[in-house]
Amino acid sequence: MGGIIWEEELKPCLAMVVAQFIYSLMTILAKEAFNHGFSSMVFVVYRHSIGALLLFPVTFIAKRGKVKEMAPGLAGFLWILLGSLVGITTNQILLYHGIDLSSATMAMTIQNSVPAITFVMGASLGLEKVDLKSLRTVAKIGGTVICVGGAVSMIFVKGPKILNMSPQQVTVQILSSELLMNKWILGGFCLLGAHSCWSLWLILQVQMCKYTEPLLVATWTSFLAASETAIITYFTEPQLSRWKITSSDELIPCLFAGIFGSGITFYLQSWCISKRGPLYSAMFSPLTTLITIVLASIMLHEEFYIGSLICAIVIIGGLYMVLWGKAEEVKTKEDTSSAIHATGINISIDPQADYSGNTTEEPLLHNN
Repeated sequence: MGGIIWEEELKPCLAMVVAQFIYSLMTILAKEAFNHGFSSMVFVVYRHSIGALLLFPVTFIAKRGKVKEMAPGLAGFLWILLGSLVGITTNQILLYHGIDLSSATMAMTIQNSVPAITFVMGASLGLEKVDLKSLRTVAKIGGTVICVGGAVSMIFVKGPKILNMSPQQVTVQILSSELLMNKWILGGFCLLGAHSCWSLWLILQVQMCKYTEPLLVATWTSFLAASETAIITYFTEPQLSRWKITSSDELIPCLFAGIFGSGITFYLQSWCISKRGPLYSAMFSPLTTLITIVLASIMLHEEFYIGSLICAIVIIGGLYMVLWGKAEEVKTKEDTSSAIHATGINISIDPQADYSGNTTEEPLLHNN
C-alpha cells in the first residue's frame, strides 16, 4: 500500500521534470533555427500542426474509435477555444518572437515570474485570498513584486560577461536610453507578455479539465492552435519561400517541438494540473532555467551576464516567496478535505478547492 502511495506521489513530479527538460531543449533548438533565418511564426504553425497530427490518432485509439467521445461538448469546447487563443496562440507567437530577438536563457529565466503573475490574475478574478493581515499573503504580494521587478530589470540590465571578465568590466552597465527600442528590450517585453498569457492559460486549465479529460484538452488545443496560428501567419508571412524547410536545422526543431512540445508536454501539463493544480506545475520553472543555461552555453555558445545572473536569483527568490505563501493555504484545504472524508459524509467539493493535491511548505522538495 505504501509503495502505491509513493508511486502516485512521484508521478506528477517526474512528469513535470520531463516536461521542463523538453521545454528547455525545444527552446534551444528553436533558437538555433531562428539563428539560421527560419521564421518564428512559421515555426509555431508547424509545431502545433505536427502536435495535432500526432494527438488525434492517439486520442482516436484511446477512445476505441468512438468519435462522439472525442467531442468535448459545447462548454468544454468554448473553454478550450479561449485557452488555445490566449494561452497557446498568443503565448507562442510572443514567446518565439521574443526568443528570436533576445536569448533562450532570458526566455526561460523570465518564465520564473509565471507563479507571481498567476497569483495577481487569480487575486483579480477572486480565485486567490488576499488578507493583508496574513504573513502568507504579504509573502505572496512581496514575492510577486520581486519576481516582476526582477524580470523587468533583466530586460534592461546586462552587466559584464561572467566568463573572460576583465577588471574594467566590473561596473554593471545599464542599457542607454537611445537603445531602449533595440531588439533585446523588445524581445524581453514580448517574453513578459508571453508568460502573462501562459499564466492565464494555467488558470483556464482548471476549467478545461473540469469539462473534459487532459488528453482531449491537449488534442483539441493543438488542433485549434494550429488553425489559429496558420491563419495569422498567412497574413504576416505571405511569401511561400518563408514557409519552406530547407535544412535539418529547421526540420528537427519543428518535429521535436510538434511531437514532444505540443504533443507529449501538453498532455503531461494538463494531467499534472488536473492532479495537483496550476501552482504545482508552475513551481518547476527554475529547473527549466538551470537546464536552459547549461544547454544554451554548450549548444548555442550563448553569453551569460552578471546582471542577468543577479536578476535570475532575484526572480527565483521571489518565486519561492510566492510558493511559501501559497503552501499553507493548500495544506489547509487538504486538511479540510481529509476531515470531511474521515466523517464518511458524502459532500460535493468545489473543484477549485480540490485540485491541488499534496503540497508542503517546501513543495519543490516534497517528492525528492
